[in-house]
Amino acid sequence: MGTALEPRNLTRMFGKLCDDNGIRRVPLYGLRHTCVSLLLALGVHPRTIVEIVGHSAVEMTMNVYGHVNRETQRTALDQLDDELSG
Repeated sequence: MGTALEPRNLTRMFGKLCDDNGIRRVPLYGLRHTCVSLLLALGVHPRTIVEIVGHSAVEMTMNVYGHVNRETQRTALDQLDDELSG
């Protein structure tokens, strides 16, 4: 067993990892938004995502964390077009 990690130390460690690997620094909490958005783009059911991120309500996950990119929107509209044209 280890000890709890001091949040500032975690932030510093993450920043160093980004710098060492030539990755743009982003707030650690931004990774949570990215995770939810990528899972949505992969078609993962929102209820599953809620369980992964530990929210108690789907609304919180979808309204605050679920950012849909243009490619996902385009794919959805193309699917609709295919369905209506079929």
